[in-house]
Amino acid sequence: MVNLHRSIGVFAERVPLSGGTDYQGNKEDLDVYLDGVRFAPLRGQVKGLKGPRGCKGVIDALGDADVLFMRFDAEPGQRVKPPLVVMPWATWERLLLRQRQP
Repeated sequence: MVNLHRSIGVFAERVPLSGGTDYQGNKEDLDVYLDGVRFAPLRGQVKGLKGPRGCKGVIDALGDADVLFMRFDAEPGQRVKPPLVVMPWATWERLLLRQRQP
């Protein structure tokens, strides 16, 4: 993931020990610096899967769309969880580079 970001000119770095330590107050896997290293990074998790089987429902729901918004109903006695946004790398790259789709 670091190399993919760097290949499009966006600085990213792996958090040492994949977040196993409290590196710079961060226990995530990846820091992506959207606005340069002077500003706080976007902290990310990276999960490796053996093929798309584990995410088949998400992949099917995304279909050919650029982005999937996943909203959740409240569980009894619980607060509603905030929505998730899922997108393919091509969409993420376009956002980072502020490009419009042709």
